[in-house]
Amino acid sequence: MQTTNKLRIVFLGTPEFAVASLDALVQAGFTIAGVVTAPDKPAGRGMKLQESAVKKYAVEKGLHVLQPEKLKNPAFIAELAALQADVQVVVAFRMLPEIVWNMPPLGTINLHGSLLPQYRGAAPINWAIINGEQETGVTTFKLQHAIDTGDILLQEKIAIGADETAGELHDRMKTIGAALLAKTIQGLADGTLVEQAQDELAATHPNQLRHAPKLFTETCNINWQNTAGEIHNLIRGLSAYPAAFTYLDGKMLKVYRSSKQIATHNIACGAVQSDGKTFIRFACANGFVNILDLQMEGKKRMPVADFLRGYHFNG
Repeated sequence: MQTTNKLRIVFLGTPEFAVASLDALVQAGFTIAGVVTAPDKPAGRGMKLQESAVKKYAVEKGLHVLQPEKLKNPAFIAELAALQADVQVVVAFRMLPEIVWNMPPLGTINLHGSLLPQYRGAAPINWAIINGEQETGVTTFKLQHAIDTGDILLQEKIAIGADETAGELHDRMKTIGAALLAKTIQGLADGTLVEQAQDELAATHPNQLRHAPKLFTETCNINWQNTAGEIHNLIRGLSAYPAAFTYLDGKMLKVYRSSKQIATHNIACGAVQSDGKTFIRFACANGFVNILDLQMEGKKRMPVADFLRGYHFNG
């Protein structure tokens, strides 16, 4: 049986969400044999090369960093194999070819932002909120051929607040997920984990599985024919990024926070009302949606009262 300090881990991740998990492994005393992250990319006004959040952390901790352009590159595969990992951990990274995920003897473990098999896909945090879920969670599982279908190792449930945004849930989830991941690796090292096939869970509710596909522009366009609850969930499920949007006086208006108001009315859905000082609301199928935090095309994000101080409606 391997012990914690002898278990060699290669970590694969890129954004800030993944940093929490890498840090949890480092703080737990695991041996990080290497870190694989995205190549530096030009960004900003000066198009200077920007390092990923994971690379910045890894360099700060003196960890060995690999930044392959292509994951099937023979030189990268050879370098990865030379690290002699017992297990790989992937958090918020791109799809791995089998030659990569099947390399270590203990396999490759992924952290996913839902209670699998629910919300398989690219945007589980967003879709759970958009669909009005009151609970979600995090799952650690072993990678296999089909995306997000591998055997489950550990799960932890997370309650979703009534007005919580995807950004807020994301920040809570990265900490909870990091702790679960460290617990998973410890269990793997101790030989105490019991794997559970997702097919067993999926078979119990075959018609109730929800998916979390990639978000597209059309997903973000608010349909005012929907109910206030559905629109409110869409807004918070897409906040802070990529953000739900509508149009006001012909310009795109991104909406980051809202409140719902159930009411009977005979106003056309999508019609806008405002006192010019404190509120903007749009009529919808069963009431109104009040816009609390917004960003007009070409302007900064701001609370509605600040926006109305400098805005005059057409007509």
